[in-house]
Amino acid sequence: MKIAVLPGDGIGPEIIAQARLVLDALGESFEIEEAPVGGAGYEAYGHPLPPQTLELAKAADAILFGSVGDFKYDTLARELRPEQAILGLRKHLALFANLRPAICYPELTAASSLKPEIVSGLDILIVRELNGDVYFGSPKGIRTASDGLFPGSREGFDTMRYSEPEVRRIGQVAFTAARKRGKKVCSVDKSNVLETSQLWREVMTDLGKSYPDVELTHMYVDNAAMQLVKAPKAFDVVVTGNLFGDILSDEAAMLTGSIGMLPSASLDIKNKGLYEPSHGSAPDIAGKGIANPLATILSAAMMLRYSLGKEEQATRIERAVQRVLADGLRTVDIYTVGTIKVGTVEMGQAVLKALA
Repeated sequence: MKIAVLPGDGIGPEIIAQARLVLDALGESFEIEEAPVGGAGYEAYGHPLPPQTLELAKAADAILFGSVGDFKYDTLARELRPEQAILGLRKHLALFANLRPAICYPELTAASSLKPEIVSGLDILIVRELNGDVYFGSPKGIRTASDGLFPGSREGFDTMRYSEPEVRRIGQVAFTAARKRGKKVCSVDKSNVLETSQLWREVMTDLGKSYPDVELTHMYVDNAAMQLVKAPKAFDVVVTGNLFGDILSDEAAMLTGSIGMLPSASLDIKNKGLYEPSHGSAPDIAGKGIANPLATILSAAMMLRYSLGKEEQATRIERAVQRVLADGLRTVDIYTVGTIKVGTVEMGQAVLKALA
């Protein structure tokens, strides 16, 4: 099985290094090959997604991705910015389903910004559509307004759009996942305002008839944002579009104590996927040895489960992470008084020890 490893920028190489050690410790015969991406790709080949990196990603059975982005690239043209690498990979690999679990481990309830009784036992899966919405809809651009409140002024415009097949296939991912969990799906939209969301709700309602064992509810995105803070444990699987999912998944991340704990998977129709931590490249702490590698290690576990068919090994990694947390080890983002503060390498070594 071939794994493409794309460390990227900022803290990406540091956290990927720890995940690679964990994969090596499993004793599996993976073929692992690294390539530059993001700012590193631009520095090496003049583009955030070099052709050879893309070819490696296409040839691999799964991709383990670090993070991209750095302040020093902010002045580049949009098509050369590091963030275009992840968008390009999603497009070229047809990765349409983003899975983001938000789990609050018992040991981390004190690190959450909410009261322990609200987040204790939290286990949500957010399923976000990745290929449509305003991020990819056309036309888009900046122009001189011909109408509106200020004709003649500069205006930016984007197009939100979804086709019925796009909505149906992401809905199938959500309903299938719910059958293995709490059998509840909450579809989030803004159908009281947006035509796109009206179609979304119609398709989800029709699709729900094919899953009579799964309870389907609908919620406007503004209410969903409020309920995620008010009563997050009422959710099981949340399915939504690209824009709303981008926002809600980051909100859900903070319920768990730190976005540094959240893995993610982006899958194609055959479950080939790109796996990455939900956090960014954090260039302000890069090289300081304090980044939390657990989200990346847990992303590797998701990779083993969804794309490589290694359920037992995935569970081993997840149990090792739980063991480390139970032992009181914490990186700075999840540190609370009475626990043991460690760095990136120390946390990675602790997971290796727990695996053994």
